[in-house]
Amino acid sequence: MLDINNKNVCEKLLKGNIGLEKESLRITHDGFFSKTPHPFPGNNNIVRDFCENQTEINTSVTSSAKEALEELSLHTKTILETLKKLPNPEYLWPFSNPPYITRESDIPIARYEGEEKEKEVYREYLAERYGRYKMTFSGIHFNYSFSDELLKADFEAKNGNANLKEKKNELDNTESTNVEKDYLDRSRGENLSSDGVHLESEISDFQTYKNQFYVSLASKAQVYNWIIVAITAASPLLDSSYVEKGILGKDIFNGMGSTRCSELGYWNLFTLVLDYRDIEHYVDSIMAYIDLGLIHSSAELYYPVRLKPVGKYSPEKLRTDGVGHIELRMIDLNPLTPWGIDLRDVYFIQLFLIYLAALPDIEVGVREQSFAIQNTKNAAHYDLKTVNVITPDNRTLWVADAACEFLYEMKKFYEGLEDYEGEAEKENGLKISEVIDFQISKFENAENRYAWKIRRKFGGGFVEKGLKLCEEREG
Repeated sequence: MLDINNKNVCEKLLKGNIGLEKESLRITHDGFFSKTPHPFPGNNNIVRDFCENQTEINTSVTSSAKEALEELSLHTKTILETLKKLPNPEYLWPFSNPPYITRESDIPIARYEGEEKEKEVYREYLAERYGRYKMTFSGIHFNYSFSDELLKADFEAKNGNANLKEKKNELDNTESTNVEKDYLDRSRGENLSSDGVHLESEISDFQTYKNQFYVSLASKAQVYNWIIVAITAASPLLDSSYVEKGILGKDIFNGMGSTRCSELGYWNLFTLVLDYRDIEHYVDSIMAYIDLGLIHSSAELYYPVRLKPVGKYSPEKLRTDGVGHIELRMIDLNPLTPWGIDLRDVYFIQLFLIYLAALPDIEVGVREQSFAIQNTKNAAHYDLKTVNVITPDNRTLWVADAACEFLYEMKKFYEGLEDYEGEAEKENGLKISEVIDFQISKFENAENRYAWKIRRKFGGGFVEKGLKLCEEREG
């Protein structure tokens, strides 16, 4: 946990780097999947995901939520302008759930040549194992790295605490003066906030500390990721062709606010349990599933939270190079915004991760991880006062009530750090309290939730109304 009693740490708390990945489907003007090749060859910021017609925007690493969203908007505009100029113009579908599907062969697997051919082979494997329909869900992944400046300040604070502890133990075993002992007692009390700090202070090199920091963060993010599912759920409607082959144009409401994050969404065929003791155990637990043939590779780890190294993602690179950032994968496309996500949500997710990093470590064994996965699926429901989550202290609460409780505690945490907010507020044009209040409003009044707004606005002709929105934005 971050030592927020240390002024040097607090001054750097809001410093970090954000990268966004946004998936979207290219479609024809009558609501079917595009059959044309990917029109952005050589553009590293606009690539393909599973389908040939599923574009993925990868922003560069940015230093603020506003900057990340601005870059996302620029790439989205590039796509829209390019699609409009094609011989047969296309739309960029703004929803997480797909439009019309006549048959599985309508979903064209992305094609690769030469050294990249293995990517195509992997997609063929996924199509065989999970079916192509589920691959059409689209969303946003949020990548975040805490600044090394912040982490080094925390590392140094903890090492300083460890030295004080060691010196205190030496003095306890000598004839040292009471004045010296009293000074060290007070210093220790000011800087060592919990036993968790004592354990962390035993870590002697920065990369080991950094790995342990992210492993701990990932465990807490796994337990609390349902919060992000609940605040970003924006896919309550499906076209009938998704659930019944050949039946097009009828709305399906299945009781979910986010279909892709619900039990109907894109999950592994079994419940994964990872080992969060340290980076070695974390990697070993992933490799065990690969060695058993339960997943093809780490890319098939369909988990809401991942740890990643810098560059290409693989377990061995994570082991040798260490953790570069954390990835959250549970964000729906929000069609109510032109770029698929609201700035307040981008900023909130950053604040959420910082808050988790400052919380004490929690136990995340088989039981806790099983509850966490079910909490994620429950938070994907439409009415959050009809489903429960199980909290880390083993209470059962309605999702909406548990979310409010969490958010009010988070708001209280940041109220104690208002002196350090100025630069971040200037960068993002938002106050932290306003961002958290925006999220609280979604649970205090369900009408403020995206899923409820979208069902009301696009119900009674989901695809037809979606196409009108595409036409307006093509403008």
